[in-house]
Amino acid sequence: MNKLIVKKAAVLGAGVMGAQIAAHLANANVPVVLFDLPAKEGDKNGVVRKALDGLKKLDPAPLANKDKLKFIDAANYDEHLPLLADCDLVIEAIAERMDWKNDLYAKIAPHLGANTVVASNTSGLSINTLAEGLPAAVRPRFCGIHFFNPPRYMHLVEIIGTQSTDAGTLDALETWLTSRLGKGVIRALDTPNFVANRIGVFSILAVMHHTAAFGLGFDEVDALTGPKIGRPKSATYRTADVVGLDTLAHVVKTMQDTLPNDPWHPYFTSPVWLQALIGKGALGQKTRCGIFRKQGKEIQVLDLGQQDYRTSAGEIADEVAAILKNRNPAEKFAALRAFAHPQAQFLWAIFRDIFHYAAVQLENVADNARDLDFAMRWGFGWAQGPFETWQAAGWGEIAQAVAADIAAGKAMSATPLPEWALEAGRTGVHTPFGSWSAREQRYIDRSNLPVYQRQIFPETVLGEGASTPEKSGETLYENDGVRLWTLPAVDAGIGIISVKSKMHTIGNEVLDGMIAAVRQAEQTLDGVVIWHEAPFAVGANLAQVTEAIAAGQFEELEATVEKFQRASQTLKYAQVPTVAAVQGMALGGGCEFVMHAAKRVMALESYIGLVEAGVGLIPAGGGCKEFAVRAADWAAQSATPGEVFNFLQPVFMTIAMAKVAKSAVEAVDYGFAKPTDTILFNANELLFVAIKEARALADAGYAPPLMPRAIPVAGKNGIATFEMMLVNMKEGGMISAHDYKVAKSAAIALCGGEVETGSLVDEEWLITVERRLFVELLKIPETQARIKHTLDTGKPLRN
Repeated sequence: MNKLIVKKAAVLGAGVMGAQIAAHLANANVPVVLFDLPAKEGDKNGVVRKALDGLKKLDPAPLANKDKLKFIDAANYDEHLPLLADCDLVIEAIAERMDWKNDLYAKIAPHLGANTVVASNTSGLSINTLAEGLPAAVRPRFCGIHFFNPPRYMHLVEIIGTQSTDAGTLDALETWLTSRLGKGVIRALDTPNFVANRIGVFSILAVMHHTAAFGLGFDEVDALTGPKIGRPKSATYRTADVVGLDTLAHVVKTMQDTLPNDPWHPYFTSPVWLQALIGKGALGQKTRCGIFRKQGKEIQVLDLGQQDYRTSAGEIADEVAAILKNRNPAEKFAALRAFAHPQAQFLWAIFRDIFHYAAVQLENVADNARDLDFAMRWGFGWAQGPFETWQAAGWGEIAQAVAADIAAGKAMSATPLPEWALEAGRTGVHTPFGSWSAREQRYIDRSNLPVYQRQIFPETVLGEGASTPEKSGETLYENDGVRLWTLPAVDAGIGIISVKSKMHTIGNEVLDGMIAAVRQAEQTLDGVVIWHEAPFAVGANLAQVTEAIAAGQFEELEATVEKFQRASQTLKYAQVPTVAAVQGMALGGGCEFVMHAAKRVMALESYIGLVEAGVGLIPAGGGCKEFAVRAADWAAQSATPGEVFNFLQPVFMTIAMAKVAKSAVEAVDYGFAKPTDTILFNANELLFVAIKEARALADAGYAPPLMPRAIPVAGKNGIATFEMMLVNMKEGGMISAHDYKVAKSAAIALCGGEVETGSLVDEEWLITVERRLFVELLKIPETQARIKHTLDTGKPLRN
């Protein structure tokens, strides 16, 4: 298989999706030319420039940091089509009009390079029909490539080949999308709306149908169809508002127009109330009014009975809530079927009809059941796909219940379940030897593309029987906090340290285990990787801290902080390379562990920060010390060696304001990571790459850094300057009196304590200063109140 090398790309269409696809390409350091129609007045690139300005304002941010914007060039179809000749990948992302797309293809065809891969980001139009608008020579390099919104964050990309698409091109594109852009790729069939939208939109239509049938409110349904059943917080109707009611109606219309023979076709229509909202311009979140709206601080929901908005309540009946808490899926579904309450019957009905639809349409939309389930997990945020849910609840019993409802006329369609779904002895569609293909009537194994060998523990579907990290490898050391283990099949000489606590909080057992694991690795291994599933670590174990405060055990707390500092220093000065493999949150003490590792391998979606100020504390696991040392290093490389204050200013604000980097790229900007660290877009590759990095360091003759003995610090003058900034912020109402105390403590720690400016200290001095200040803050009632509030609510307290 030839590799797809994308040195430069083009995106055609600077709308919502096109601009954000361009942004994500830029995140991956791929230069992009973003095209659109020429502006009618002024700068001909005005349409694109407006879209690029909009990228900077979107939340969640499509750009890993704003500097990535410089990788995107603005262009228009009148002047710049010759630029396409240098592009290895061209993604068309204009409006869903076949005639418009064909007109554009005719314009670009003469300018494409001989090996350029061309793809349409259509959400449902026929890829084979679109291919007819391209010259015969281009068709082997053309396919569908359907990103989900927002492209940076949604894991799913559907690739749709045509009858003419070269198989090697599809393999190369899948490999590139998986590793370079970090996507979960599904090979979809060329059917209307492909896999995720076909199943997902039907699910929404089923919910709408049963909402009316059981007389439920939109807010009531959202309470039922969110996290309680493994769906996103936005549930059904809030999701519709976020997507845009007009967009939803368009996708439904596509199904209505292109699937006349679908047995569920009578339901492929937008309800009257939805059409009325669209007619009024109430399109959802983008117009600030849709099914829901916000009036002041109050969230209101459309009430069809009142023909007006009312306060959103969304309550679940106590009996139904109790059923949903049952962790046994078989018992849960049996109880829903048996309970006459409208909410229970509604839930059974929506599951029954999605099971029914997915089973009947599997052969038409997807190669196998695994692809369909992954499509719903990655594209719609479901915790489990429909087949996984069915299998977990007991395949045979659910199949018989669905069949009985079909026979009784209760289901949305009278179409029988396919024979394979009712086979005697069938326990599901996912097995250790493959997932069921209705098209081929056999179980199909996973893709064998080499890129998937980089995923040591790939995401799995229920029933697949894959090994888990907890039950894999050989354990070399273990306590209540961590496990040190190896994967001999990958590299027996590189150890893996995995934290075992809930959310990977860092308490005494983790600190003891981390120190012991590193010491053992020094004796028997060539390197270690700190890795476990996300989050990396959400900070210190505040429950342990609260218990110690209540008992007045401040000497014991200081000893724990000293142990934390020793653990960080152990990572930094270990005789073998220590590599932190980071995904998700690495906050507080977790960030300090990351900072002290010899190297970091980070997933792009890593959220790293020293957030101690939020609970009234300062970093004291070596975080303040480490930044003071780095400021001295940065100053030494500048024109004014020894003058460290200028290098502390941005660091001080980062700590005082508890800023969190919202990507691994920002983590480098903030100084939590280094420019030489590795950033991956696919988090499933973290362990593989981190082991390789540790091995490379070991093979290169790794030696730990020498402990600095003469660190110049900003001292009293630096503290005084920071204090002036804080006084102004306090008087301006930007910070509270306690914020002032906390920030001043951070200033003292960063500046090396109340010593003369330019004094030379060592790391032991710096960690002693930060530890003393940390314990002093622990004794203050306002800090104790912040810690308790965070534990109780999960939210910071401003006091």
